[in-house]
Amino acid sequence: MKHDLMIREPELYFDSIHNELNNFLRDTFLSHSIANPLNIKKISTWRPAIEVSQCDKNYKVKVQLPGVKKDDIEVELDNDFLTLTAEIQEEKEEKEEDKKNLRYHTSEFRYGKYKRTISFDQPINANEATAEYKNGLLTIKIPKKEPKHTENKKLTIIEK
Repeated sequence: MKHDLMIREPELYFDSIHNELNNFLRDTFLSHSIANPLNIKKISTWRPAIEVSQCDKNYKVKVQLPGVKKDDIEVELDNDFLTLTAEIQEEKEEKEEDKKNLRYHTSEFRYGKYKRTISFDQPINANEATAEYKNGLLTIKIPKKEPKHTENKKLTIIEK
């Protein structure tokens, strides 16, 4: 019987499970409160999907940010790190309701601030990086710095 070898990156595998469990718990216990008698502000997390890829000459980072305005996105490159900050704001709608006719409201929309820092395994050229935002998708292209070539040299050992 032939078995195929499957290569898995354990940290990525468990990271995915961890994220799914966190999303489930957050959605179950934080987002769907029926009533809020103490008027306590609900905690809301927002984690956009991200994709990082690389080729020989550059890195490419894609982030899904639907509903976010371009002016509410900030991209910073510093010391081979990319820091992305974005904010999506809640549209406020006030309604006057009769206290006898109590109504409940549930919203599954995500609001809040998002900040993520990504490190790169090779030096980057921040001066030539570009960012484009179209239809809720932010695409960042970051060239890698050309590696510095050093000449090989064999050292002669001197005995003293």
